[in-house]
Amino acid sequence: MSEDPTKAWFDAFSQFWNPAGFPIPGVFVPSGDPAEIEKKISDLRAVENWLKMNLGMLQMSIKTLEMQKAAIESLKEAVGKPPQE
Repeated sequence: MSEDPTKAWFDAFSQFWNPAGFPIPGVFVPSGDPAEIEKKISDLRAVENWLKMNLGMLQMSIKTLEMQKAAIESLKEAVGKPPQE
């Protein structure tokens, strides 16, 4: 009996992504069940959306701090200048 071509492809793929052979839990476990694959896709999409939301909040916080810094700098500049005649 010959080796399953799917297993050979998976082994080559695993060797490419993990040449040292360290176990990577949950990521590269082959499954022939489409329902299991769909569940994994759904789980990963939920994580992706959570990360996107956090990235958006982080970017908004950075922009807010940049605006506060610019406002403070312009206020200090306006107060530090002598009145113009």
